[in-house]
Amino acid sequence: MPHTILIVEDNENNRSLFRDLLSFHGHEVSVACDGQEGVALARRLMPDLILMDIQMPGMDGMAAGCILKQDPSTSGLKIIALTSFAMHGDEERFLKAGFDGYLSKPVSTRELPVLVQKWLEEKKV
Repeated sequence: MPHTILIVEDNENNRSLFRDLLSFHGHEVSVACDGQEGVALARRLMPDLILMDIQMPGMDGMAAGCILKQDPSTSGLKIIALTSFAMHGDEERFLKAGFDGYLSKPVSTRELPVLVQKWLEEKKV
């Protein structure tokens, strides 16, 4: 059975790249363009993994991730923070906020499927 992955990303090129790459690897992929849509889709789909861009207009990924982690019905969702503005201490900040992992952009197309599989397997533990 394929895993469901939600990509919350405002950049259309990144959404397409992530969707195509993860679909190729057998996952069912849904996409959202901003944090508000991402929260709504996450609540509806209850995906196995969420890749959440941090820098988005409107509701950013940090706010969306915190909303999902604070809601008892979605607190168990695995959410990975994605950011192109990687700075020292970011990973610790996102993990402290409740994110389950961190990935800086640009994302390697070879590395992403491997990392996604690792995160999915960690959920089964």
